[in-house]
Amino acid sequence: MYTQPKFTPYAPDPRAPQGTSARLLVPGVQPRDSVPAEQIPKSIPVPVTMALLKRGQERFNIYCVPCHGLVGNGEGILPEYGFPNPPSYFKPMLLGAPDRHFYEVITKGKDKMYSYADRVPPSDRWAIVAYIRALQRSQHATLADVPSGTRIPEDGQ
Repeated sequence: MYTQPKFTPYAPDPRAPQGTSARLLVPGVQPRDSVPAEQIPKSIPVPVTMALLKRGQERFNIYCVPCHGLVGNGEGILPEYGFPNPPSYFKPMLLGAPDRHFYEVITKGKDKMYSYADRVPPSDRWAIVAYIRALQRSQHATLADVPSGTRIPEDGQ
């Protein structure tokens, strides 16, 4: 297979109408994630439910944990193999970032992180963003954040 005849991308191809091996898109085709950046909502555009958080956790565990770690502190396993540590989600800069920031980083990548646009559909990106926000809140929670009916009594009874 290695030595079989083939065209490399954009190689001349006299048989093609445009003269190269690259083919034109069919009219009307929209590129992936063709939503202009200014149309991406600044915050999560769907209600944050337990189902959304569970989906976000599942997707986060698949795609994000290897680098970002289970709690999002940037201490995943891949940095042990030479990859740079990603930033912790608990840095003030990321605690104050809009939800859209995380969505765009998942979509386009940033620094050494590549794009996940072809692996994670938009609805799952928002679920991951919701889960990241839950992780952030869990590290900065106070007793006032816990609903009174679900608190464990201080005496442990």
